[in-house]
Parts: sequence; C-alpha cells; structure tokens
Amino acid sequence: MAETGKKDRRGPSWYAYRFIKAMVRLFYHRVTLHGEELLPEESCIIVGNHAQIHGPISFVLYCPEPKYVWCAGEMMDMKQVPEYAFRDFWSQKPKWTHPFFRVMSYLIAPVAYCIFNNAGCIGVYHDARVIGTFRETVNALKDGANVVIFPEHDAPGNGIVYELQDRFIDVAKLYYRQTGRVLAFVPAYTAPKLKGVYFGKPVRFDPTADIKDERARIAAYLFDGITALARSLPPHTVVPYRNIPKRLYPKNTSEVN
Repeated sequence: MAETGKKDRRGPSWYAYRFIKAMVRLFYHRVTLHGEELLPEESCIIVGNHAQIHGPISFVLYCPEPKYVWCAGEMMDMKQVPEYAFRDFWSQKPKWTHPFFRVMSYLIAPVAYCIFNNAGCIGVYHDARVIGTFRETVNALKDGANVVIFPEHDAPGNGIVYELQDRFIDVAKLYYRQTGRVLAFVPAYTAPKLKGVYFGKPVRFDPTADIKDERARIAAYLFDGITALARSLPPHTVVPYRNIPKRLYPKNTSEVN
C-alpha cells in the first residue's frame, strides 16, 4: 500500500505496522496479478470485490505502488473499532458465538488502529466528513497514485459480487473540476482460491452527462465487469463479501435469479 499516510513513519506504531505487514506477507499466499496492461497510464480508481479480508490484503501486499485504499473511517479510530468490527465482520455468525467475537472485536482494536493509520488508507465516512474523503482521494490521484475501492454493501447481488454503492463515482466529478482530466474506473476481481487478482477494461467518466446517470452507468459496468472476470476463470469457490459459513460460499458458475 502507498505508505505515505498521516502518521509519523518513524514512531513505534510505524515499526509495529511494518512488522505486522512482514508477518502477513510471510504466511499469506503469493498473489499473482493478471491484466495489469489494462490499467491506464494515468491515475485511476480500481474497483474490486471485497472477498472479506482477501481483497484488501491482496492489494496491500501486491498491487503496484503508489496507491491508496479506501477503508471504513471507524477502523481508524480506536474507540470505534470494536462496535464496527463486530457489526461488519461477525454479526452474522451463529448467536452462540457472539460473546467470543465481542471480545475479539476489542482485542483487535489496537492492531486495526495501527494498520489502518500506517498503510496509506483513506478513511471513508457516511456523513459530512465524506467531503474530506473525496478531497484526499482527489489529491492522491493528482499526485499520481491509484486509489482502490471496495464498494460492496450488504445487499446480495448475483452470486459473485454483492450490490455496489455508487456515490464514490462522484470523485470523478470533483477530479474533473480540479484538473480537467477524465477519470477511469477499472474493475478488478480477487479470487483467493486461485491466488490471483484480475483486472478488466476501464470505463471513463463522462463529465457532460448527468451525475445520477453516470453513477448508474459506471456502477453497472463495474458490477458486470467484476462478474464477467469471475465467470471467465476456471471453476472455483467465490469468497463472498459477507462472513458467512464456508459451506454457503458460492461457485463462480452459480447464478442467482
């Protein structure tokens, strides 16, 4: 990940992050990137499936620099980590396991704070602070970095990818206003079972179109693009957005009506 974030890079938190990253790299499988030639020469936004922790880990460890990754702002605030982590990661686990995961949500708080504040993340918020998210994103793009976004949310889609939130597309409007350049969005599919990340053909923002139409058009293109990448690959188990029991994981050949 683009290690140019907000914290002092020589403080204890920075060295702790470097150690954690080294350990993850040591034990996590090597990820191969496919279709890198499809990435534009200029800065772009890469939009991928979350695949639980696998999407972020794959991009942190193996996606070319410079880059930034959007993450939930709550994961960058020590006090907010436990509630957010339990709700987002473990709330759909069997109820008898909830006390255990409640404890886990507090135990991971210092580690999450360390990682997300030292790994070039851009905090995402769903209130007025989102303006800061957009400004940071545009500045990163203007500085020549790519920005990686995982916009799935808890609305089942088609057996490959959950529905995508679309307000992140508004970044392109702000970027065009400040630079006069048209931003590209690139679909990407993370397949942990195949140990690969696959890039698709980009779609470009149209600054002359209505922003509502552009949100719908680009979100649909990315949704379909991620799906097409998954379906083009050999049969494999899809790691879904939600942390559901593994026996319920879909196949890339499955269809949802």
